[in-house]
Amino acid sequence: MALSCKTLVASLTLLTMTGCTIIPGSHFEGIESGEQTKNLEQDLEKVNIQIIDSSLIYQQKQAVKKATPLSSLAGVDTSDYEYKLGVGDALTIGVWDHPELTIPAAVQRTAEFDGFRIEADGTFTFAYAPKVPAAGKTVQQVHAELVKRLSRVIEDPQVDVKVVGFRSQKAYVTGEVKQPGIFPVTDVPLTLIDALNRAGGLTEAADWRTVTFTRGDKTEVIKLDDFYAHGDISQNRLLQHGDIVHVNRTDNQKVFVLGDVKRAGTVGVTRYGLNLAQALSDSGGLNESTADANGVFVLRKRNLETDGVIADVYQLHTKNVAALVLAEQFELQPHDIVYVTSAPLARWNRVISLLLPSIATVDSIDDLAATN
Repeated sequence: MALSCKTLVASLTLLTMTGCTIIPGSHFEGIESGEQTKNLEQDLEKVNIQIIDSSLIYQQKQAVKKATPLSSLAGVDTSDYEYKLGVGDALTIGVWDHPELTIPAAVQRTAEFDGFRIEADGTFTFAYAPKVPAAGKTVQQVHAELVKRLSRVIEDPQVDVKVVGFRSQKAYVTGEVKQPGIFPVTDVPLTLIDALNRAGGLTEAADWRTVTFTRGDKTEVIKLDDFYAHGDISQNRLLQHGDIVHVNRTDNQKVFVLGDVKRAGTVGVTRYGLNLAQALSDSGGLNESTADANGVFVLRKRNLETDGVIADVYQLHTKNVAALVLAEQFELQPHDIVYVTSAPLARWNRVISLLLPSIATVDSIDDLAATN
C-alpha cells in the first residue's frame, strides 16, 4: 500500500511540474516509459507519507497548543510612536491663570467645534500667536512654539495643548468584516489587528487566513492565521494615513473529495475548521460495496523549494475501529485533496493521475481571483 501511495503521489508531482498531457490508457506524453519510471522513482524521495494515527493527531494538537494569545500590538514597536498633526485636526489650547485666552465651552457644543482647526496652509492662529505651523508637527513641538511666542507678552506661560479632533489621517478596512469603514489614525497607535477588531471582526464568509494590506502602490498578503494560530507577530502592521486593509471572501477555502464516495466534489472549510470525518460525511460517505476501507488518503501540496518535499500524504485505515475518532480529529487544510480508492490499487493510481490536472487548474483560477 505504501509503495502504491508513493507511485500515486509521484505521478501527481510529475504531472504538475512538467505540465505534460495525459492520455487515458497511455503514459505521459513526451516522456518515454523508461524515463517516466525513472522520474517517478526519483520523486518518491520528495514525498512525505504518514499514517493517520494517535501520534500524528498528538503532533497536530501540540502545534496548536504552542500558539499563545497575542496582544493587538504584538510585533509592532510603538516605543517611539508620535502622532503628527495634519490639516483638519482640531486643538484645544489653555493658558493657566489667563482665562481670557481660553474659549469657554458652550452648552451643546463640542470641544472639537470650539477648537482651533489646522487650516489648509498647515497653520492655526491663537491669541498673540498668528499662523503657528502645525501640520507635520507633534503636539510637543506645537506646545514649544506656543510657549516661545506667548513668552513675549506673558511671563512664564503655562500652556496646555490637546488634540480634540483627529480629522487629517485615516485608514480603511474593506471587504468581509461586519462594519467596514474609515478609521482615524490618532495619538493611540492603530495596528492592523486593532482595525479589524474595530470593524467588528470577520464575517462568516471571510477568508480568515489572509488579508491584503495596501500602502501606496505596494500590496502584500498578511497571513492572519499565522498571527493568531502560530504566534507569528511579524504579520502585524502599524497603520498609517491611506493604508487599506481588505478581507477577501472564503470562496477558495475548500477541499476536494474525490474517488469512491457517493458525491465527489468540494467541501468548504469554515473559519472553525474542517476535519476528515466531516469532509467524508458531506460527500455522502464511502461507497460500501466498492471503496477500499484502507484506501482513504489526504494529499497536501508543499513547496519543494522551501520545504524540500513536493507533498504530504496521509493515509487512514478505516477498517480500524478507532478510525472514526482519528478522522474526527484530523484537521484538513484548504486545497487538500481527499481521495478514496477502490480495488484494485492500479485503478485509482491511474484515475487520480487523470483528475489532478483539473485540480491544478482550479487552484490557478482561485489564486488569480484572489489577486484581483
